[in-house]
Amino acid sequence: MRVSRRAGALALGASVAAGCSTLPQPHRPAHPQEQFMARLAALCGKAFAGRLVTSDPADADMAGKPLVMHVARCAPNEVRIPFHVGEDRSRTWIISRTSSGLRLKHDHRHKDGAPDAVTMYGGDTAGPGTASRQEFPVDAESIALFRANKLDRSVTNVWAVEVTDRTYAYELRRPAGPAERHFRAEFDLTRPVPPPPLPWGWKG
Repeated sequence: MRVSRRAGALALGASVAAGCSTLPQPHRPAHPQEQFMARLAALCGKAFAGRLVTSDPADADMAGKPLVMHVARCAPNEVRIPFHVGEDRSRTWIISRTSSGLRLKHDHRHKDGAPDAVTMYGGDTAGPGTASRQEFPVDAESIALFRANKLDRSVTNVWAVEVTDRTYAYELRRPAGPAERHFRAEFDLTRPVPPPPLPWGWKG
């Protein structure tokens, strides 16, 4: 039986189309914030010692105390990282996903577990950041909280968190001027330490 040229061309076209549908799709790199959260999650359950690497006079009391961060609790959309300063277990960093990016909040507690008057402040990312660094400008809710507690110097805060293969860093900056501020603590991820007790107000 003879096959017409038109029929042969149609068959060839169908064969090519079918072959194209099985070709592997190009690899799409993960979003920087997804990579960042994955780096945090990989540290879950571990604790690391750190040190203050800035010298702002406001942090003089903290400079000589042991610093430990503990990636204590991880959920699909949230990581909780207690930050211990000596025997002070009042601080926890909370990094979570939002519909538009990432959010950093600071949970501050008293020894009896009660929330501090200034707690759950922070901000949301304004851009994609990188897989190793995310920045969190202060949000409107936190500005109102700071002003209500006479902490007007804090209304320009920008926090940052960095996670590399070797270092976790937490940073606070304010622009140059009367309220200028720079705080940065770095933690050595190559040398885990025993996890500290749970923060004040946490339940096992």
